[in-house]
Amino acid sequence: MLILCASIVIPFSAVKAADPAKGKQIFQQNCASCHNVHKKLTGPALAGVEGRWSDKKLLHQWIHNSASVLASGDKYANDLFNEYNKTAMTAFPSLTNEEIDDILAYISVEEKKPVGGDNGKTPGKETAGAKEQGSDNSLLFGIITLILAVVALILMQINSNLNKLAGDKEGQPTPEPIPFYKNKAYIALAILVLFMVGGYFTIQGAIGLGRQKDYMPEQPIFYSHKVHAGINQINCLYCHAGAEKSKHAMIPSENICMNCHKAIKEYSGPELFTAEGKKVDGTAEIAKLYDYVGWDADKGKYTKPGRPIEWTKIHNLPDHVYFNHSQHVVAGKQQCQTCHGAITEMDEVHQFSDLSMGWCINCHRTTKVQFADNNYYSIFEKLHQDIKDKKIDSVTVEMVGGTECQKCHY
Repeated sequence: MLILCASIVIPFSAVKAADPAKGKQIFQQNCASCHNVHKKLTGPALAGVEGRWSDKKLLHQWIHNSASVLASGDKYANDLFNEYNKTAMTAFPSLTNEEIDDILAYISVEEKKPVGGDNGKTPGKETAGAKEQGSDNSLLFGIITLILAVVALILMQINSNLNKLAGDKEGQPTPEPIPFYKNKAYIALAILVLFMVGGYFTIQGAIGLGRQKDYMPEQPIFYSHKVHAGINQINCLYCHAGAEKSKHAMIPSENICMNCHKAIKEYSGPELFTAEGKKVDGTAEIAKLYDYVGWDADKGKYTKPGRPIEWTKIHNLPDHVYFNHSQHVVAGKQQCQTCHGAITEMDEVHQFSDLSMGWCINCHRTTKVQFADNNYYSIFEKLHQDIKDKKIDSVTVEMVGGTECQKCHY
């Protein structure tokens, strides 16, 4: 009986059902850069792929090593090879047949879903409309102050007239009240107030000269950091490779963009809006990129000379100021958001901080450096000893010379 049960169970247990969830993970790691289930990218759309091959074992062989299938003379394989400009498919010999079946199960599930999936949902108003900054109430306070000042002047004038009427009634002669526009005290007070207000705005204008806080220029291509760095989790250093290696973070070259956009021809993410609330066609912006670099998406190759994209620089420092990105990112262990704000939430990037000298100095006075296990600070023996002796519990940038003039001006 035991042998009979085993003979029944073993064949069924040997048949393992394909796992679409596992297949999705394998697909994203190995296939997604060239293939989409519904759309043609670098390779063909994969919906119905099993039905296009005469034998599933041949499909397994094609994924393991496409060259061997081409050499066998299979018509469909050779036709596919010629259709894609004789570009050989990447071989995946490490994938097992079970893993390939998991991928095919995932494709089978996905091809039944409507094209676009959840991307058709209309996002809430947390896009450009939600970008509005908190309103500045200083103008409102100024208007209220002016109204109260006028009311006070009127009340003072009324009080003078009432005093005169009361004096006349009691038979005490009272001189005529002086009109406020002839009253020397009022005139002196008004001049003093105007001098203070004018001085305040003059000083603020001088202090803010050359600063560009909230500066948000229109760029030649609408590029959303929210989509790239936020939703798609692209590391900042993939595009701005210089941030940890040099003084400048660097604007990425067009070939960095094309690493992805040779395959991604259409935008299918959440709706995009400018700061003014105007809807942006993401696919049209990708087409602008293709026009700049001379890429023909239909032919899948460069067909004309490219030209540089004239991005408008947003964060600018005076020529007499030295700032090194790598020192802050590598030695200082600072995140991009420290200076650039919530960059992963910005569709259109704006200057988050005023980048003033006071702003930098205040940061240096309060920011604790990663002092332990950081070779950059190995020369500060006294501070290391003070920490060991528990005289101090941390080290700020100021303590390692971060507020000395020659650090930034030399």
